[in-house]
Amino acid sequence: MIRISREEFEEAVDDALDSLPEEIARAIAEANVAILVEEEPSPEQSGGRDLLGLYEGIPLDRRSVFDGYAQPDRIFVFRGPLQRIAVSREHLVREIAVTVLHELGHLFGISDERLHDLGWG
Repeated sequence: MIRISREEFEEAVDDALDSLPEEIARAIAEANVAILVEEEPSPEQSGGRDLLGLYEGIPLDRRSVFDGYAQPDRIFVFRGPLQRIAVSREHLVREIAVTVLHELGHLFGISDERLHDLGWG
């Protein structure tokens, strides 16, 4: 288990977002999505599973102009579980980036299976 401050954790999330190509970053900015760091998933979110992150919302490939106003989609990055699996600071930072990319993949409608194939699982 590796612990870092919340500020350092949030900086690692920001670094993962900053690493994205400009076109993808722009699409995310226009997608009405909030990226949140939480300590632990709620029981409702986890459903008894170990979660490192979670996407809640309507993927971009399923949205319609006829949907009307919708609450922002949310991507959660869970600090506690990520710190518990990390064996080094570098491993933690890498797992944070993978988790952010994985959940962003869901925003774009990419399945878990495909994300694992891409190495973002």
